[in-house]
Amino acid sequence: MNHHLPRSGAHKLMLGFLFTCITMMLYCFSAPTFQANTQSFPVPAPCANKSSIWQKKSSFTTSEVKHCVPKMNLMFLKTHKAASSTVLNILLRYGEKNGLKFALPSGRNDFSYPATFMRVHVKDYRPGACFNIICNHMRFNAPEVEALLPSDTFFFTILRDPALVFESSFHYYKSVVPLTWRIHGEDKLTDFLNDPQVHFDSNGFNSFYLKNLHFFDLGFDNTVEPEDPLVDRAIRAISERFQLIMIAEHFEESLILLKDALCWQMDDLLFFSMNTRRPTSVSQLTPELRTKAREWNGVDWKLYRYFNATLWAKVNAYGRKRMEKEVKKLRQRNSKMAAICISGGMAVEDQDIRDLSMRPWQPVGESSILGYNMRNNIEQQYRELCRKMLTPEIQYLTDLGMTLPPSLMRSDFTICFPLLTSLSVFSPFYKSFTSPAYHLQDLLGCITNIYSRWSMVFTQKSFKILTRILPSLTSPPRSYMPLDQPNYH
Repeated sequence: MNHHLPRSGAHKLMLGFLFTCITMMLYCFSAPTFQANTQSFPVPAPCANKSSIWQKKSSFTTSEVKHCVPKMNLMFLKTHKAASSTVLNILLRYGEKNGLKFALPSGRNDFSYPATFMRVHVKDYRPGACFNIICNHMRFNAPEVEALLPSDTFFFTILRDPALVFESSFHYYKSVVPLTWRIHGEDKLTDFLNDPQVHFDSNGFNSFYLKNLHFFDLGFDNTVEPEDPLVDRAIRAISERFQLIMIAEHFEESLILLKDALCWQMDDLLFFSMNTRRPTSVSQLTPELRTKAREWNGVDWKLYRYFNATLWAKVNAYGRKRMEKEVKKLRQRNSKMAAICISGGMAVEDQDIRDLSMRPWQPVGESSILGYNMRNNIEQQYRELCRKMLTPEIQYLTDLGMTLPPSLMRSDFTICFPLLTSLSVFSPFYKSFTSPAYHLQDLLGCITNIYSRWSMVFTQKSFKILTRILPSLTSPPRSYMPLDQPNYH
């Protein structure tokens, strides 16, 4: 039996594909850049009197200082899958309230991740520019970050149990990690952890999402073994550069230490958990699988244990009883704000969010990220704070000046183009795409994903025209997540 497409059908499909690509490129590069609610910030002055980024860190004080000056220059390395979006909301509110200058990404919500950070990734970068806050996803690159910040900048980041990071990353990025496509069966995560060496290839496309992701975020080689001398050197370098390593499992204690180090007020720390997944979308790891996940992510596990110990050393220096009192105060303030701000007092499913502008960005083909409904008739003194505390990441960044699509759509080619070229054995990408899943069906699914995203930008009329021209692409065999999808915690 002949399973090939009829010649006329194949020609029409190819013509449709070429038309789509040409139309997209012309539109993306000819359409004016669109921005919403862009604030007018002062022009940054050159960073002066900078010292080496790898100098010894300033001493971390845990004593109660009655007279201190709040720190305004902050660098938060936003790691993946570690409650970092919640920290981001805190920083965005603090910076906006104090009129600070943010270094924002250019045309997307991260600094061209997974590429190593370069200062030219900053929106409207000019040589000599200096900023107060950097807090979006990046792959850390110390010298380039240093060039954008004053010498007294406070560096901090957050880590999480790598077993939980792996579980979250495996599910969230499954559409952009071809290595997972080879795994057949309903429980792919379990199959992977039972024999990771069979399923993993360090040269695979986006393979870093599946192994030592936080070590990769910090700018190091995520394929080394825990016993490699590089890991110990990296831990020393991180300890010297970052004044505080927060731990997601001890989030409130970490925030209190941050407050003490930055000379902030309790109200600066108020938060609602952002970009959390609904419980039914989370795989409950058995003790055996948790152990296997930690062993597979051995470098991240070593990193986590080391900095979890340093966190509790800081807690002990701060005072356990004092910490308990401060955490209790923070919880009480958060509970009060939840009662004031949140309708129903808790997060809800995406389809239950009444205000469309408050819906968080979702993985393609899913609605697993929870959001909030803001209460009606909130007192005037709390109304603005409530909205900012409940505003999802992408919308808040947009308010601060982040560029919206169509420029975002240019990054969609980063996954579709390799899929297209991998169809040929002469492709330079061929060696990186060894999965048999690379065939026309995958390519069509990828194109369809971009096609669906156009609805955010095109008018309804244009959308209907494209639908009539390319009806075969309206029901994709697969769903793909573009590389520029927001990277939730």
